[in-house]
Amino acid sequence: MKSAIITGITGQDGSYLANYLIKKKIKVFGILRRTSADPLERLEYFGIKDKIKFINSDLSEHQKITTIIKKIKPTYFFNLGAQSFVTFSYDNPIYTDNINNVSVINILESIKNFSNKTKFYQASSSEMYGLNESNEKKLNEKTHFNPISPYSIAKLSAYYYTRMYRNSYNIFASNGILFNHESPLRGQQFVTKKIISNLVRIKFNIQKTPLVLGNIYSRRDWGHAEDYVEMMYKILNYKTPDDFVISSEKQYSIKEFINMVCDKINLKIFWSGEGMQEKANIKNGKTIIKVSKKFFRPSDVIYLLGDSSKARKYLNWKAKKTISYLVSDMINYELNKIKINVKNKKM
Repeated sequence: MKSAIITGITGQDGSYLANYLIKKKIKVFGILRRTSADPLERLEYFGIKDKIKFINSDLSEHQKITTIIKKIKPTYFFNLGAQSFVTFSYDNPIYTDNINNVSVINILESIKNFSNKTKFYQASSSEMYGLNESNEKKLNEKTHFNPISPYSIAKLSAYYYTRMYRNSYNIFASNGILFNHESPLRGQQFVTKKIISNLVRIKFNIQKTPLVLGNIYSRRDWGHAEDYVEMMYKILNYKTPDDFVISSEKQYSIKEFINMVCDKINLKIFWSGEGMQEKANIKNGKTIIKVSKKFFRPSDVIYLLGDSSKARKYLNWKAKKTISYLVSDMINYELNKIKINVKNKKM
């Protein structure tokens, strides 16, 4: 029976990937960090919690991770675990590098020494492109990287280590360069989830305070996580290890994303002001969205648009779910949460 180890299994990607692999009759082992902020509710959402073999460990516990790989010798190793918040990385660069870079070297070294048939997937990031000079072009596997945050620098180092182990030691090690991907299971700290959950609560008068955001003109290439985990599996089942961009190939600003959400929940807003004074009001004049310098990063990536033509050509893959479907899916999840809360209060 094929087996897979997934780090970051309680997160958005880990839960979608675990569900996908279980449907394919693959035995799933999940590395569960004892201090994880992610509860098991995402796995419970899919009804698969009891179908996963959990192993308590942390990516920083290098010897234990080595022991796990040596014992299980998995068919696949999906490294989705990371310190995933870019803003946090500026204040915690050493911790970010230890988790996002040094731990990857340890995993690769362990596979080389004790399980060299294991196929390794590294979740790389579109943040590695950083302040790219090609601001009007799609970004692909050959585009120059120019990372600007501790998060993206650590991710880029891990990306190159993955390539090095592939080329130097003949290990099946591949990178998926993921552009932004969201879902109803996205963490509250991410801007898409923050926007949708806050606006739905404002719409139903549950939340009285405005939504406060940073740079609403940053542009991102957003896809659905369910599409992207399928791509992860395809990458490790391609005939040779390689690196692939995973993206929707469409781009929207945060402000455009907000407008889409408001249209779908029938919340009419009116924008006014510029810069830090820009805000969105509703008909009665109440401000429901504000901009704050507090949420601006020290250095921000303004433009991200992916080119997945290589994946289309070699893996026969393209994103199936549109931005409209993604927004509706996330809204429906929040609406269902409100209904459940109302029902519980009545009981």
